[in-house]
Amino acid sequence: MPNKGVPPRRWGSQWGAGLAAGLGKLSSRLDEHRAEDAAEPPAQAPAVEAAPEVHVPPPPAYAPAVRAPRQPSAAVPWGVRVAAEVAWRFLVLAGALYLLMRAISSVQLVVLSFAASLLITALLQPTVARLKRMGMPRGPATAVAFITGFVVMGLVGWFVVWQVMENTDTLSNRVQAGIGELKSWLLHSPLHVTENQINQVTKNLQHAIGTNAEQITSAGLEGVTVVIDLFTGIFLAMFCTLFLLYDGAGVWKWLLKLFPRDARDGIAGAGPRAWRTLTLYVRGTVIVAFIDAVCIGVGIFFLGVPMAVPLAVVIFLGSFVPLVGAVASGALAMIVALVSEGPFTMLMVLAVVLAVQQIEGHILQPFILGRAVRVHPLAVVLSVASGSLIAGIGGAVVAVPLVAVTNTVVGYLRQHSREVALRTALAASTAEPSGSSEPQARDERDERDAPGPSSSAVATAEPAAEEG
Repeated sequence: MPNKGVPPRRWGSQWGAGLAAGLGKLSSRLDEHRAEDAAEPPAQAPAVEAAPEVHVPPPPAYAPAVRAPRQPSAAVPWGVRVAAEVAWRFLVLAGALYLLMRAISSVQLVVLSFAASLLITALLQPTVARLKRMGMPRGPATAVAFITGFVVMGLVGWFVVWQVMENTDTLSNRVQAGIGELKSWLLHSPLHVTENQINQVTKNLQHAIGTNAEQITSAGLEGVTVVIDLFTGIFLAMFCTLFLLYDGAGVWKWLLKLFPRDARDGIAGAGPRAWRTLTLYVRGTVIVAFIDAVCIGVGIFFLGVPMAVPLAVVIFLGSFVPLVGAVASGALAMIVALVSEGPFTMLMVLAVVLAVQQIEGHILQPFILGRAVRVHPLAVVLSVASGSLIAGIGGAVVAVPLVAVTNTVVGYLRQHSREVALRTALAASTAEPSGSSEPQARDERDERDAPGPSSSAVATAEPAAEEG
């Protein structure tokens, strides 16, 4: 409110002067504060720690709420998958084995003839080697061993046929007498068999023979075919035996060239061992069969059984089929003893056969054959049964030596593969990186230049050919 007694114009000038003085003071103070702020250094702001970097995964390609689909193979249990893998491989092997058996059945005569020639060669080859060591050339030594061997086998066969033909009448009379004794025993036995029943059985047998005359005739014709095949197989086996005795080394080298180069070293080492096993098996089987034939033949001779010598020869030939052949030939001797001498003599022949078989199984075979060619009795029975089903008597004869040779070859190849893997591991651990390319290049040059088997295979094959 303006002062009283002061004129309005003067009051206005005073108020304006006071306002200007106040604004001047305020302006001067602001300048002072600005000068002070400019003179002082700016205060440093407190350091702020950097936050750790957090890894954020990228978003999934599908919605998080939806599970990823499983593979169909992952849904199958592990055991079922393993069983399926084994099953289809087993089916492939079974199919290959079936095709192989069909192929062998198609050329059964050739296969059996060659197998027989291998067995005969294994039996005669030591004689050829002995004659060569005595200074005889290879050709004459082969001829002497070949001719001698087949002449001896031919004489044995002729002797058996001659003895059977000589004793046929005697055996027929003994059989008729035995049938009469059997008829008399049945009439007076506790079975209460009447003569009318026996006559009825005889009439039924005669009627069966009459109605089946056509089948019997066809069987006779088939027998003629079998005889022709038998002689063909004999000549083929003789031909193969002659070449194997004369040039076994050349045949072995030619077989080595059929295998891949990487497998020749193993095959070259397995071949001599397989041949040695076959030679020991054939030689030991001949010795054991000869001892069986002599012991059983002497026993049935002293028991008064007719045709003791032919039966002994049949036992000798039957012993080439282990277990089964000895049982069959012994049963034949028992039947002859039954129809010729009676039940007591048959039981005595049975005792002789069982005693000789026990001596053979527990003493002769372990001592003569040895562990290298021994086969478990279960494997013998199964192999003989399989061989007889595939190729008859010839298959039964070949089955057991085939199993023995296969066992030797598989065992050696398994050991050879382990030794090769060990040598490879040692060479890889000791070889220098700089020298690793040179042996590989040298192997490639050798493999490109050499057309035949490797030097180690040939070196292994040479003693094998000389030995077998």
